[in-house]
Amino acid sequence: MSDLLSNLWLGFSIAGHPINLGFCLLGALVGTLVGVLPGIGTVATIAMLLPITFGLDPVGALIMLAGIYYGAQYGGSTTSILVNIPGEATSVVTCLDGHEMAKQGRAGAALSIAAIGSFIAGSVATVLVAALGQPLTRVALEFGPAEYFALMLLGLIFAVVLAKGSVVKSIAMVLTGLLLSTIGSDLDTGAGRMTLGLPELLDGIGFTNVAMGLFGFAEIIRNLEASGSNRDIIAGKIKGLMPTRQDLKDSAWPIARGTVLGSLLGILPGGGAVVSSFAAYTLEKRLAKDPKRFGRGAIEGVAGPESANNAAAQTSFIPLLTLGIPPNAVMALMVGAMTIHGIVPGPQVMTKQPELFWGMIASMWFGNLMLVVINLPMVGIWVRLLRVPYRILFPSIIVFCCIGIYSIDNSSSDVIIAGLFGLFGYWLVKHDFEPAPLVLAFVLGPLMEDNLRRAMLIARGDTSVFFTRPISGTLILISVVLLVLALLPMIRKRRDEVFVESEN
Repeated sequence: MSDLLSNLWLGFSIAGHPINLGFCLLGALVGTLVGVLPGIGTVATIAMLLPITFGLDPVGALIMLAGIYYGAQYGGSTTSILVNIPGEATSVVTCLDGHEMAKQGRAGAALSIAAIGSFIAGSVATVLVAALGQPLTRVALEFGPAEYFALMLLGLIFAVVLAKGSVVKSIAMVLTGLLLSTIGSDLDTGAGRMTLGLPELLDGIGFTNVAMGLFGFAEIIRNLEASGSNRDIIAGKIKGLMPTRQDLKDSAWPIARGTVLGSLLGILPGGGAVVSSFAAYTLEKRLAKDPKRFGRGAIEGVAGPESANNAAAQTSFIPLLTLGIPPNAVMALMVGAMTIHGIVPGPQVMTKQPELFWGMIASMWFGNLMLVVINLPMVGIWVRLLRVPYRILFPSIIVFCCIGIYSIDNSSSDVIIAGLFGLFGYWLVKHDFEPAPLVLAFVLGPLMEDNLRRAMLIARGDTSVFFTRPISGTLILISVVLLVLALLPMIRKRRDEVFVESEN
C-alpha cells in the first residue's frame, strides 16, 4: 500500500505540472468536441494529431492523447441527449432514454447524471488501473515469446467474440489484418513480401494510413450518404442542470453497477467500452421493476451506460501499459505514439519510466474532473456547433486528415493509400463488417510474428512448446474454448442480444 501511495504521489506531481495540466485540458476539450460532432471519430482525431506530438515531451503528448479518448466518451453523451445522434459508438444506447428526457424538458438532469456517473466511474477505474499496474507488470515479466504469442492470440479471439455482428466476418477481419501486417520487408531476411513490386510498400503500410482510412475517410463517406435532416436538436436554453434528489437516488445503483461492469469489460480486448455500455443498459433493463419505462426517459438508462463506457475507457489502459498489448483501435494508436517517442509498450515502462506510467494514471483523475467542470457550462456552445451542416464540416476534416497523413513521411503515396482504405472501410461498413478487429490484428501482427519466430527458434522448431508451457498452454486453451462457444448457435444468440437495443 505504501508503494502504491508513493507511486501515486509521483504521478500527481508529474500530472499536476502546469504544462501537463494544460495538455490534459487540451485533450479533454478536443475529445469532447470529437464526441459532440458526429462523423470525426476518436481514432481519426488521434491519428491526425500524432504528427503534432513529434516535438512534444512524451508524458505531455500521451496525457493529451489519453484525454482525447476519455473526453470523447463524455462528449458522445451530450450529442446523444440533445440531438439523438451518438457522437461515439459508446453512446448509442444513451440516445434511447437521454433524448426522451430532453424532450420532456429534463435535458439538464440527463447531462448532469451523465457527467456525475462518468466522473465517479472514471475515478474508480483510475484507482483500479493504479492498483493492478504493479501486479500485472510482475506477471508480464515472467512471459517469454511463447506466452506473448498465446496472449496476443487470446486478445484477437476476444476481439472476435466481443465484436458486433457475425463471428465469421470478425474472423475474416482478423485474418485480413494479419495479412496486411505482413506486407513489406521480412523481419529477418529483409526480402520484400506482397509488395506487388511497388517500392512504396517495402516499408509496409503505415498504421496511420490504415486507421485514418478505415475510421476517418470511411466515416466521412458514410455521414455524407446519410441525410442530415434527422437532427432533432433540443432548442432553447437548457434549464435545471442540477438533478433532483430522486434522480440521484435512482441513479446511485446504476452508476455503481455500470462502473464495475465497465471496469471489468474495459480490460478485455475488442472494444470493451462499446460492449460495456450495451451490457450496462441491458442489465439495468432486466433489473428494473418496470422495464417498460426504458426508452421513455428512464434516468437509469443514462446513468448505467455512461458510467460503464467511461470506466471501460480508463481500464483499457491496463493491458496497454502493463502487457504492451492494445485492447482496441485507440490503444493501438497509443502504441504508435509511444513508438514515435522511442518507448516500448509493456512491463518495462513501469520500471524504466515510472514518471510516464504514473503520470498518465494521475492525469486521468485530473481529466475526469476537468470534464465535469468545463463541459456543463459549455452545453450552449456544443448546441451551436451541432447546428453547423455536415456538408460544411467535412471538407475541413478531409484537409486536416490529408495534412496529418502527408506530414508523417512527406509522402503523397500515403495519402493515396489512406484514400483506398477509406473506400475499403466504407465497403466494410455497408456489408456489416466490423473494422476494429482488422486494426487490432494489423497492430499485433508484427509482434505475433516476431514472438512466434523467437519461440520456434528457442524450441528448435518444436511446435509443442506452445502447449507444454503452462501459461501459453492455458491461454491457447481459453482461446479455443471462447471461439467454439462463440460459434455455438445458443451463445451467438445471447451475444447478439447485448446489441439489440441499438436496432430498436
